[in-house]
Amino acid sequence: QVQLVESGGGLVQAGGSLRLSCAASGRTFSSYAMGWFRQAPGKEREFVARISRSGGITDYADSAKGRFTISRDNARNTVYLRMNSLKPEDTAVYYCAAGGYGSSRQSYSNWGQGTQVTVSS
Repeated sequence: QVQLVESGGGLVQAGGSLRLSCAASGRTFSSYAMGWFRQAPGKEREFVARISRSGGITDYADSAKGRFTISRDNARNTVYLRMNSLKPEDTAVYYCAAGGYGSSRQSYSNWGQGTQVTVSS
């Protein structure tokens, strides 16, 4: 098992950038693929980005491609989501997840509590 804590969210104007961090506990971080999801008010939690155990493979939702970058530092048990060119539609609670490499929430067995990202127009 791994415990996850997100940080780095906040309020930013459209076009701005944020970098989210997800700190993981335990000694098995590198055995998990990691994903970022988000949930806006009144909407389902949706996939944003994922990264393989070694960090060599990444994938993004269409809404994130070209703007967001997921990365991980296994030595620090941390996964990141750099978000550039933010849009108001990016406003959501962002969740870090650990599990198998996948784009559905069912692929992940461990979830953080989320961090709020608000993008003003």
